[in-house]
Amino acid sequence: MDAQLKSPQELIDGLGMERLLAFAAHPDDLDFAAAATVAALSERGVEVTLCLLTAGDAGGFELGRDAEEMAARRRQEQLDAAEILGIREVIFLDERDGFVEPTLELQKKIVRVMRQVRPDVVISCHPERAWDRLQKSHPDHLACGEAVVRASYPAVENPFAFPELLEEEGLEAFKIKSLMLMAAPLERIQLRVDVTGYEEKKLEALRRHFSQHPDPGGMERYVVEKMVQAGERAGASECSAEEFHLVHVNAADTISGF
Repeated sequence: MDAQLKSPQELIDGLGMERLLAFAAHPDDLDFAAAATVAALSERGVEVTLCLLTAGDAGGFELGRDAEEMAARRRQEQLDAAEILGIREVIFLDERDGFVEPTLELQKKIVRVMRQVRPDVVISCHPERAWDRLQKSHPDHLACGEAVVRASYPAVENPFAFPELLEEEGLEAFKIKSLMLMAAPLERIQLRVDVTGYEEKKLEALRRHFSQHPDPGGMERYVVEKMVQAGERAGASECSAEEFHLVHVNAADTISGF
């Protein structure tokens, strides 16, 4: 696939996508970067699962708030947003917000979820820092991206990686087709998805994250502007788009280990 604008159906057909598993570090990460894409895919029959590494207990703007209370609020906010987008299940791994590292233990947790869901395509944060806008490269986002990439190859498809997952839980190894990495550095982006008509779905999902937006109107204007700019970068000024770094893990011509 090149950097041309792809419709949601073209994306589904091109990647052979029936099941999609999305990973993010915090509640609202997916909604900012890929909510419109997810809404469009789920509407076309793709089965979508979301796995959050943390419940976002370090988020928000209220001084003196209780971390456990914030985590509970953000869990519910994400569940409400997921329902709007057609996500069938939200899984929380309960890592500590602000302390995520791509450890072997976290990779094992991610491989477990991957083998349970068995997706064709995985969406995740990008593991590389985007210097054009540092805000999208929170350290937890980078750690999430690195852990997911490491889990995607070779661990999830290697039966000898975390063998207890097979021996004790019956979770067999399998191969992921592709990764769609969000919040990527601009130079890495070579996939743009036409999400025209799904802008309001995205905003509706983001509105559910009440605890995170002291200026909802400003947030919405910013999000719409970014989708328009993504469409313009694809040469389609009349379209809204979301952007990804597409990585084929197991393409038709893939040879194991190469």
